[in-house]
Amino acid sequence: MAKTNFAPWSAETAQGIKTDPVDSNIKVRQEVVPAITVGTVNALTGEWTGVIESDTAFLIDASHDSVANSAAVLSPQAQPDYIDMTGFNDLFIAVKVSNAGNYVMTGVMGPDTNTFANLTPVDAAATLRGMAAGMGRSDFTSLLLDGAETLTADVWNIYFIANNLADQKNLQIKITNSSGDISNIQFASLRVV
Repeated sequence: MAKTNFAPWSAETAQGIKTDPVDSNIKVRQEVVPAITVGTVNALTGEWTGVIESDTAFLIDASHDSVANSAAVLSPQAQPDYIDMTGFNDLFIAVKVSNAGNYVMTGVMGPDTNTFANLTPVDAAATLRGMAAGMGRSDFTSLLLDGAETLTADVWNIYFIANNLADQKNLQIKITNSSGDISNIQFASLRVV
């Protein structure tokens, strides 16, 4: 398909600089070429990194059985024992408990056996703090600290966390049983680009 564009020399002709008559229209060839981005290559190392996609299913962690009232557990606990949010903005978490009642959920640094990028050791189980977009704050605050969430027993209670935990490289969720009785606690996560 050809499109007609204004030739750069026709302005000169219109101003009387050139005296030769010139057609002020030129044919410009236009093509649409589909392109698929499959990743990037690091210019320094030559290492290829593929495009990150959202998880399509929840990663379900092993159950924490017989968690006493006021006791806390860290999830995920199975390998990998952390959630790598590198390249991901949002997170769905799901919690299934055997005893209905209040539970506290906190975003914490994962185990010190893992690195945060190239930094080690990390302050394991420390509450993650920062300034996430849209929080309207100018000081560091907890990125995920839910004081008390009432969970229904024997169903997946699903929550969406937007942006606050984006790109955390060594993330765990600490769940504290405040239900008033012993409970089994199961955890699942799904990352979203």
